[in-house]
Amino acid sequence: MSKENYSLENALIKYIQLLDTKDYFDAHEVLEEAWHPLRKSKHPLANLVKGFINASIALEHLKRDTPTAKNKVTRVIASYQRHIYLCREDIEHYELFREASKKIEIPLRQFL
Repeated sequence: MSKENYSLENALIKYIQLLDTKDYFDAHEVLEEAWHPLRKSKHPLANLVKGFINASIALEHLKRDTPTAKNKVTRVIASYQRHIYLCREDIEHYELFREASKKIEIPLRQFL
């Protein structure tokens, strides 16, 4: 996916749908499109979005179950854990972020 998705709300909706179908790599791609303009503008949600991007990549590594998956997951999931505190009720699209976090944390509990 090469174009930037400037709608964070639409990207989060699609991200959640892709998590439901365990299409973790595609979920990462969709959210990354929305993250680029946030990062460039130093938006306050940029780090939270980056954490979710990394969480979906961690799940992709687990899904592939490669010999190095657990080491990669340990490193990558740290970004999610470092930024999840930013998911507060007063942020834009809180309900979508909260739903996404539940879908991320359930499979991660098996690993962590």
